[in-house]
Amino acid sequence: MTFAHRLLLGSALAFAAAASAQAPGPGQIGERSVEPSGQRLPNPEAANVRVAGAVYEPRAEKPGPDFAASLKVPQGFKVDVFAQDLGNARMLAVAPDGTVYLSRRTEGDIVMLKDTNRDGKADTRAIVAKRRGLHGITIHNNVMYIVGTHDVWTAQVRPDGTLSELTRIIEDLPDAGQHLNRTLAVGPDNMLYISIGSTCDACRESSDENAAIVRASLDGKSRTIFASGLRNTIGFGWHPATSEMWGWDQGIDWLGDEHQREEVNKIERGKMYGWPLIYGDGGFNPQDDEHAGVKVPEFDTLAKRPVVTYTAHSAGMQMVFNTGRMFPGAYAGDAFIAQRGSWNRSSPAGYEITRIRFENGAAAAVEPFVTGFVRKTGDGHAQYGRLAGTAMAPDGALLFSDDKNGVIYRVSYSGSPGAPVAARARVAVERDEPRLAGPAIAIARPETATAAKLTVRSADIAANALIPARHSAYYEDTSPQLGWSGAPLNTQSYVVIVDDPDAPKPKPLTHWIAYDIPATLVALPGGLPGDMRVKTGFVHGRNSRGGTGWFGPRPKVGEPAHRYHFQVFALSAPLGLAPGAEREAVIAAMAGKVIAKGELVGRYAQARPAAKL
Repeated sequence: MTFAHRLLLGSALAFAAAASAQAPGPGQIGERSVEPSGQRLPNPEAANVRVAGAVYEPRAEKPGPDFAASLKVPQGFKVDVFAQDLGNARMLAVAPDGTVYLSRRTEGDIVMLKDTNRDGKADTRAIVAKRRGLHGITIHNNVMYIVGTHDVWTAQVRPDGTLSELTRIIEDLPDAGQHLNRTLAVGPDNMLYISIGSTCDACRESSDENAAIVRASLDGKSRTIFASGLRNTIGFGWHPATSEMWGWDQGIDWLGDEHQREEVNKIERGKMYGWPLIYGDGGFNPQDDEHAGVKVPEFDTLAKRPVVTYTAHSAGMQMVFNTGRMFPGAYAGDAFIAQRGSWNRSSPAGYEITRIRFENGAAAAVEPFVTGFVRKTGDGHAQYGRLAGTAMAPDGALLFSDDKNGVIYRVSYSGSPGAPVAARARVAVERDEPRLAGPAIAIARPETATAAKLTVRSADIAANALIPARHSAYYEDTSPQLGWSGAPLNTQSYVVIVDDPDAPKPKPLTHWIAYDIPATLVALPGGLPGDMRVKTGFVHGRNSRGGTGWFGPRPKVGEPAHRYHFQVFALSAPLGLAPGAEREAVIAAMAGKVIAKGELVGRYAQARPAAKL
């Protein structure tokens, strides 16, 4: 795909804002087109090309009593109705005893369903929790975790399957915008993973936690950004044989029928997956030529490519790995994902259950598994379900939900079962930070050894004094002003690292990393943006929260004051690292280059919850 072609494909991002006509209703086709706006195209003739994007939702129809039997599945498989008349049936979770739990976002509750006579159909149901906006659910060690837009709750699962009172453990997830449907799961490292979608198709988010997977402790008291650049990875999980994390990312709208293709990503700590500029094998959105201060070509080098892609606008939802004994051996360790279906495509895509086929622990292909929810009619298409949730029952059957018709379907297999996937391999759990090679704070590390001293000062913080609350993560979270003097004449660049050695984990907790600060700069103003490249000419590294830029003090309420070491290093050469480098990589690159250093120590404590101050 050429540079100009990628620009043209992306120009439709402006459709929603530029179009004055109203979008057609369900079952109708409409096209909206705009000129490529605000772009300099390499090919002058391309400026006259108009790119069209479609709005088309197949007409909704109610499935009849024999509908499940008419669905298409591979030979030996069968689809039945497990439960119906459920309303807005969204995400699914199954307890070890076979009790099925269903979130209903519109109704704001969790429904418990039981198949007491083991005939493959639910015969009892009850509402076991109520809160506005409940969506993602998972069960771990007899505790249910539930996520809404801003909050995460926990509840004990009682012996009869009902839940205890909900306890809120997180209440400050970022605003949702376009994607309010958060999901969560507990990983093999006994940590809670929360998917937080972007607020838009392509923009600069107000929170680093948007368009990301966030990893939190099970009590919700600490969390970091695990992976970023993910537009909306509702479906994710860990391969049962390798413990590696995989996710399905929904593509950007308004790039035409065939773009952005849905992505299957191997999700790794600290990696960035390209949103909002880069998608697929190098396509990019031309609404901007940079993001967070990084131009498109460099941003492209930072973006991790998907392993497999699938039809654009399919809208993958909840994903589950097959760990059961019912399905054929060829399905062992594969994943299933519900495709809710397109609206931004001239011919419908999705509206199906797909199988992600894994080979040797890696995603190899995506193929339809349950189809027949979209059918041609005399005047277009009709759809008989918008699919949302997936889960594996203890007997190995696959359950999936339809949130438009309130149905949970059950897929079973009547042939010879295969062996389940091999037992989970013992893998090293990734840490929030690499293991330290020496003393906690950077200024005490052997890599930064030097006898020459810098004087570090701040207009906002006095030495050993309390840091004003506005700089903390409890309040405005703005970086303080910082300056220094006394650098040798041969200084070529500066590095700033702010460490908290009093945090329980990780030690130290790093709040700010800036490097390749030009030698001509001897002060940084307060309130700097968290851009990966700052316009004044330096680069931000990855702080312990997982983002870039300043992350303000946030010690636990009631703890003694923590010390915050504002450390400045004068270097004989720039580091030349890519944006977003981790602390250990920065310190390793500083070895042999530090010609002077100094620090300013401030303190911060949070006596009471911020809302009560």
